[in-house]
Amino acid sequence: MAVLELLSVLLTACALRSTEALNLVPSQPAVRTSTASRVTRSTGAHLCAPSIDVSRYFSAGTAAAEAKEYIMQQTMVRVKDPKKSLDFYCDVLGFNLVMYREFPQWKFNVYFVAQCDATSIPATAEEQWRFCMRTPGCLELTWNYGSEAEDGPVYNTGNSDSTGTQDGEKVRGGFGHLGITVPDVYEACERFKAMGCEFTKTPNSGGMKGLAFVKDPDGYLIEILPQAEMITKPIDCDGIAVDGGSGYKDNAT
Repeated sequence: MAVLELLSVLLTACALRSTEALNLVPSQPAVRTSTASRVTRSTGAHLCAPSIDVSRYFSAGTAAAEAKEYIMQQTMVRVKDPKKSLDFYCDVLGFNLVMYREFPQWKFNVYFVAQCDATSIPATAEEQWRFCMRTPGCLELTWNYGSEAEDGPVYNTGNSDSTGTQDGEKVRGGFGHLGITVPDVYEACERFKAMGCEFTKTPNSGGMKGLAFVKDPDGYLIEILPQAEMITKPIDCDGIAVDGGSGYKDNAT
């Protein structure tokens, strides 16, 4: 076989594997013999050569001695109503408030929440600051005074959203979602549904099976992923069968 013909075959094979991974073409789930009620689907990751060479980035951080004690400490989102947001992140997703600060002179407050042991959170404001700044993965909820009294959504979520735009057209935002992992996506989603959460994707809907998206009170997406392998179950919290649902959709558009 000529080199160009061989290359064409390989590229076609990679394209087909990648398309199947997104569930854009029909494929039958493989039944897990160890657990009769579950099936597993490969994500198709690493089937083809990466788009760019990423090998050095697995250890790039260790090469920067000056940065070895840096911490990915927070992501900040603006929220319309701090009470509703704290109820959601603490009561639904299991976060704890680790620190808050009020700035009436600038008319805003910040609330830092994290998934941590509540007994480890210090009692004083000064100690809470130090604890918070050393806790990876905090979420900073920023409330600007008065936003809670505004009608409708206040902040653009970044996902095909027209909120706040001058022309009323939806924007292709850069922000996508926050994400948590859980022991069992299907069981977690049953709980979220019982608590009244709004889903944009249940585990069996859409093209990618075994993960879900719920909305927080401001409409920001929260991805729900498993802490181990990606597994599926025959029926999800909305009664959708594992072989049901539509194809892959980019949330940004």
